[in-house]
Amino acid sequence: MPSASTGASTTVGATSSVTSSPAAVDSRLTPGGPGYRRMSFALFLAGVATFALLYSTQALLPLVSTDFGVSASEASWTVSAATGALALFVLPMSALSERFGRRTLMTASLAVAVTVGLLVPFAPSIGALVALRAVQGAALAGLPASATAYLAEEVRPKALITAIGLFVAGNSVGGMSGRVITGWVAQEWGWRVAVATIGIIAVACAVAFRMLLPAPKHFTPGSLRPRVLARTVRDHLANPLLRRLYAIGALFMMVFGGVYTVIGYRLTEAPFSLPQGIIGSIFLVYLVGTVSASTAGRLVARLGRRGSLYLAGGTTTAGLLLSLVDSLPLVLLGLVLITAGFFAGHAVASSSVSHTAKQGRAQASALYQSAYYIGSSAGSTLGAVAFHAGGWAGTVALGLFAVLGVVTITLLGSHAARTQARHEPALAH
Repeated sequence: MPSASTGASTTVGATSSVTSSPAAVDSRLTPGGPGYRRMSFALFLAGVATFALLYSTQALLPLVSTDFGVSASEASWTVSAATGALALFVLPMSALSERFGRRTLMTASLAVAVTVGLLVPFAPSIGALVALRAVQGAALAGLPASATAYLAEEVRPKALITAIGLFVAGNSVGGMSGRVITGWVAQEWGWRVAVATIGIIAVACAVAFRMLLPAPKHFTPGSLRPRVLARTVRDHLANPLLRRLYAIGALFMMVFGGVYTVIGYRLTEAPFSLPQGIIGSIFLVYLVGTVSASTAGRLVARLGRRGSLYLAGGTTTAGLLLSLVDSLPLVLLGLVLITAGFFAGHAVASSSVSHTAKQGRAQASALYQSAYYIGSSAGSTLGAVAFHAGGWAGTVALGLFAVLGVVTITLLGSHAARTQARHEPALAH
């Protein structure tokens, strides 16, 4: 793939860590082969735990506001602090994974995150809750970049998009189940019991993950020297394709973070006035994201990467516009489209990063995850501010602006790819 492309190529390649000899047997995992199913399920569970913990307070924000007597924008910091801390720590965590191993770091990160998750229900104030959530987000930073780097090293190139899609699907199941469970539990016993329940579920996922994930066979320890890390990061940021993919991930997540942070407030108000349990159940639409993420490989094979990103952006836009109508069925349909578009776009962009980076994959993925969660943090905070200023229409306007950014960046990538393609024949002569 040319460096100017936004990733239209349908071939997923990765530098082989096995051997350069064409006659050698590729021992990396492949669908149907030994260990692939265990690996997929283990990382699926890691994705479930990560999103369930990371967004455990999102569906409960109206209850948090009432309990502590704070506004929607203040309560939204219980989400923004977690995602913001993850964004800040994901790069240092990726450096640790290069030195100590992907599986080791993911295990340690989950252990700390679930421990903090069991402390969150006892937060005595909004400040303490935000602080605990920030620590939890920092701990979870060891998961996303390490998981995608593990897959890039341990899975055959042709199966990479599908494998990453399954990990992203785990994210969607975690996000969905966390919100649905917390909604119904909180309706009966309050938000503190609800987040404690998520903490217990995450403990079970973490234990199963460690037991199931195969030991890495193709990991080579890297250096922890700051100069080496800085050079790797600089090289990634100098790559125009990677810069575009980072921006696309951030903008997609800005839409998603804003919508799902504010939707609970919209649905508790007239004309809907829904109870907390019903609002939590609305997050079942995350199952659509599970499907769209896990089928991203087939989507790219049919439309190419840029075509897939255009489709994801168009689907998200349609969902945002539908959600403006004061009709519960249309609002739900809008959420379905927003969720499908977001998870498809995220799976395509994140797998493109793993494909593009030939060196320092953990750092390349970490930069993507950092941008992605900065987008989530910004979307959560700005979405709440926009809702306070202009109601749901304000939140939708923020989302449409972000989608416009995705489409614009993809168009610029298409133009750059065409320009490079015209120049390459001339250079060949």
